[in-house]
Amino acid sequence: MHGMTSRDAPILECIPNFSEGRDLRIVDAIVDAIAGVPGVLLLRRESDEDHNRSVITFAGQPDAVVQAAVAGVAAAVDRIDLTRHKGAHPRMGAADVVPFVPIRGLTMDDAVAHARSAAERIWSELRVPVYLYEASALRPDHINLADLRRGQFEAIRESIATDAHRAPDIGGLSVHPAAGITAVGARKPLIAWNVLLDTSDVSIAKRIAREVRGSSGGLPTVKALGFAIPSKGYVQVSMNLTDYSTTPMHVAFEAVRRAADGAGVTILGTELIGLVPQDAIAATAGHYFGIREFSIERVLEPRIDSVDRTA
Repeated sequence: MHGMTSRDAPILECIPNFSEGRDLRIVDAIVDAIAGVPGVLLLRRESDEDHNRSVITFAGQPDAVVQAAVAGVAAAVDRIDLTRHKGAHPRMGAADVVPFVPIRGLTMDDAVAHARSAAERIWSELRVPVYLYEASALRPDHINLADLRRGQFEAIRESIATDAHRAPDIGGLSVHPAAGITAVGARKPLIAWNVLLDTSDVSIAKRIAREVRGSSGGLPTVKALGFAIPSKGYVQVSMNLTDYSTTPMHVAFEAVRRAADGAGVTILGTELIGLVPQDAIAATAGHYFGIREFSIERVLEPRIDSVDRTA
């Protein structure tokens, strides 16, 4: 990667979700468009055929990250047709959601400014209207991504011109005919995490998701949905921990485990989507091993790095 050499340089992360997880040639083209921007480091790519969705994680110099995000969206708009798209995960855009996360040397206000810059370009250059959500939202009813995506591409297409809630924050009152509408936001780091259940009964996963998610009276700062994964023969409770200091990983996992036990279902394991902050893993390890006064400073490599930075 070019240009990301100083440890003190500001770093912005972007984790766009694209509505394609089966045709890897399309995903390759999107990844190539992102990775081809100097100043950007590609951190991870993941595709899921049941969800028919891909998640690309990259970071780097803020202006370069914005450029890479727009390039990735452009590649998706050229190649993905939502009128032919089917998958387990809700979607409203070819580039469904484009979140920006301040990692180092940036405030949330900085991330909001970069998100809005990307959103303006997505409309002006690609003619895809944009919702601004989370910290970058311009109106209260657009903060929550789930509210924006309710009914998915088809419902938004039918009502965008007549329902004030559906009106985009940037762009005209019609979706892009093939690429839909994109949500662009700025937010804290979140943990995208699936708990896999040894059953093919998706109603159990949906019920557990309803029990644990905050909007249904469950755990604060937890979003959850239940999905069938027919290619694997199991179901999953798919969670976003939007503030893992409020609801840590071990608290969310134990809530799912209690509910699964109550349903007579075994947990097969879990899977992370994208990357996880190191302090979240440290908190979970400290809890399960009962380590007193444990923090990331007790982990060898981060401690060496912190000492080296002060040398």
